Amino acid sequence: MLSKSQISFIKSLHQKKYRKENGIFIIEGIKSIAEFIQSSYQVHSIYYLAQYQSLLPSLPANIKLFEVNNAELEKISTLQTPQGILALVNIPKTSGLDIELLKGNFSLVLDDVQDPGNLGTIIRTAEWFGFRQIICSPHTVEVYNPKTVQATMGSLSRLKVYYTDLAPLLSNTPVPVFGAVLDGKSIYEGGWGTEGLVILGNEGQGISPEIMKLITHPVTIPRVGAAESLNVAICAAILCADISRNLNK
Repeated sequence: MLSKSQISFIKSLHQKKYRKENGIFIIEGIKSIAEFIQSSYQVHSIYYLAQYQSLLPSLPANIKLFEVNNAELEKISTLQTPQGILALVNIPKTSGLDIELLKGNFSLVLDDVQDPGNLGTIIRTAEWFGFRQIICSPHTVEVYNPKTVQATMGSLSRLKVYYTDLAPLLSNTPVPVFGAVLDGKSIYEGGWGTEGLVILGNEGQGISPEIMKLITHPVTIPRVGAAESLNVAICAAILCADISRNLNK
C-alpha cells in the first residue's frame, strides 16, 4: 500500500513546476516503460498492478518496485484510464546543443509549439524517419509533460530534445535553414540537399517574425483543397517523409 506522502509526491509530478524541482517525470504503459528501462534514462521506481509484474523485463537492482491496487493507481495516474503500470524516471542532465551535431543530418526546429500531443507525435514521427534530434524554442511545450511523453510511445527514450534560444542558433548555424511556410518553394521540387534545420511554427501563429527573417530556404507543402492550414504534427510528418525519400534515393 502506498503512503499518503508517496501518493502526494507522485501527483505533484503531474505539474511542470514539481517535475523540474525534483528532476523526475512520469511514464505509463508497459511498452514505454520497457523502452525507457533499456535506454540511457534512469528509471527511479515502478508502480504496477499485480498482473503486470510478470510482463516487466529484467530490471536493474536500483529500480524500486511497488505493487499497487486499482484505487491507488487511479490516484497517481495522469490518464483517465490507467494502463496498469506507471514509472517515475529521472530527467537527464543534458549539456547544451553542440552546433557540430547539426552537420551532416537534418534536425527539426520547433518555434513555440504549444500542444503536448503535437510535440509527442512529432518526436515519434521524427524517430520513424531517422531524425536524431529535435530543437525547441524555450516557449515550446515541455517535453516531459505527461501527454507529450505518452504521445511519443517510447521514442523519447532514443531521440534527443534540446531547448535553446532559436535566433542565435539560426544566425550561426553551419547548415541551411528551411522553414515551413505557405508561400515557399514546393517540397516536391527537390533541393533538400544532405543537411539542414527544418523550422515548424506555432499552431496558431506559425513561425514568429524574428525567426522568419532567418530562414534561408522557405518551403511549402502544396495545397490542393481549400483547407487553410495543416496540423503542425501532420506537416512535420510530410516534411520528414520527403526528406527521408530524397536522402534514400
